[in-house]
Amino acid sequence: MAVTAAAAEELDGRRLRRQNNREAVVAALISLFEDGVYEPSSAEIAERAGLSPRSLFRYFDDVDDLNRAAIDQQLATARPLLDVGVDADAPLAARIERLVDARLRLYDAIEPGARAARITAHRHPLVAKQVADSRAYLRDQVRRLFRRELSGGRVGLLPAVDALCSFETYELLRIDQKLSRPKTAAALACALRTLLDPTGELT
Repeated sequence: MAVTAAAAEELDGRRLRRQNNREAVVAALISLFEDGVYEPSSAEIAERAGLSPRSLFRYFDDVDDLNRAAIDQQLATARPLLDVGVDADAPLAARIERLVDARLRLYDAIEPGARAARITAHRHPLVAKQVADSRAYLRDQVRRLFRRELSGGRVGLLPAVDALCSFETYELLRIDQKLSRPKTAAALACALRTLLDPTGELT
């Protein structure tokens, strides 16, 4: 019985070390993303994780699997930020304000991982699917939130509204145009009001 208990304890210890090392590898990759290194080598990841390069893929099938795990973790952390906290029956101004605020908080939180995902998606099918699924979810959120404004003959505006609310537009405004967060929020809100309520008559 003592031997069995010792064996079980040893097995639990190995599982814990494996889990800790796996988490260390994911944390290392995320920290490299945050440092602007979006396609690090296995040696760079292993060094940051405090492991040997040879041992790195004891915990992941391949680079695709590792990238997916890191992006999954960032998305899980950011998931509570997806809720805009307002429904489609609220006044348009309130919906625009809440959506813009929610998207900026989301993109601020996932920026390193989201950028890495877009850079590497062409080489990693699982990462490409994550990006596509995320875009589809956020597009559907826009469709539901502005269903009144995007009904009838205005349904064709959805692609433009979706593009305005995308991570790519966030990057263009924040990084390329170097707008502050308040100016980015103001620019997005203004553009959304112009598209969704061109006559200024909706509430």
